[in-house]
Amino acid sequence: MSEHNWTAPQAQRVAINFSGGERAVLENMLDWQRDTLMMKCAGLNAAELKRTPLDHTGISLLGLVRHLADVELFWFRFNLDGEQVPGYYHTMERPDACFEGVAQADAGTDFANFTESVTISRQRASAHELDDQFPFPFGKGNSTLRWIYVHVIQEYARHNGHADLLREKIDGTTGE
Repeated sequence: MSEHNWTAPQAQRVAINFSGGERAVLENMLDWQRDTLMMKCAGLNAAELKRTPLDHTGISLLGLVRHLADVELFWFRFNLDGEQVPGYYHTMERPDACFEGVAQADAGTDFANFTESVTISRQRASAHELDDQFPFPFGKGNSTLRWIYVHVIQEYARHNGHADLLREKIDGTTGE
């Protein structure tokens, strides 16, 4: 299917786990945030996902998908397991590369990268306990899987607020 005919897949959020154990709640809330981003994109075509309707920001829904694919990669592959893997988009020289070049990007490929990154993140996290220690990037001590979960949930929550605004500007859709 050409990008001209491509649309973001429909998405449904996981039910919120109000009474599970700590790990189950953290994993559930992260999945809920991931699903929220996908819901904000659902049904939009590639051109709509690439739009930057908020003045002077350069942020698009596709840019957020690309950014969060790299967030997953960084925290669950590079930080958690020490895998020396390049980002899908981000480099040390171009930290905002996920938002650059979106107009020429292939939305289907970017969504596939996001899905792959989430799948690998789940696999990597499942091999560790919440209290396992990992060297924090850039020589700032250690972090735990628990901290990584909380940080990535916070990262999604912040960007899902942006996604709310972007989606409303694109087609008027509002709500969770």
